[in-house]
Amino acid sequence: MMEIKKSGFTLIELLVVISIIAILTTFLMANFVGVKSRARDGQRKSDLRNIQAALEIYRSDKGIYPSSIPACNLIWQDGAVYMQRVPCDPLNPTSPFTYEYKYTLGTYKLFACLQNTSDAQKDATNNDVKCPPATGTKSFTLENP
Repeated sequence: MMEIKKSGFTLIELLVVISIIAILTTFLMANFVGVKSRARDGQRKSDLRNIQAALEIYRSDKGIYPSSIPACNLIWQDGAVYMQRVPCDPLNPTSPFTYEYKYTLGTYKLFACLQNTSDAQKDATNNDVKCPPATGTKSFTLENP
């Protein structure tokens, strides 16, 4: 008699492979969650640097820093256009919260709240800014050069 060979996987082999795939998927998904918050933080830092560049151009034109900057999504112009659109926070672009600007005696500070609490460029303390819980708990500050 001839013996018939059956080829295929057993139920246990399939369960082992499926469980390995599930474990790997879990680790990858946990990593992707952090990527989105780090990307938004990168956008916040970039926005602050763009605002800082506009502030320096303004000071070059007028001889002094402005006492305030327009709210987000507005054109910043004062004779010349300094920004086509003042950036808003990337987490919620329609919220009233935007980047904070504090002007005192010829100097300024720009603040943004970061979601990634382990960011290497975060401020040591948040004494100057109150971060909304949805945006983050640590701040990032730029000052005039």
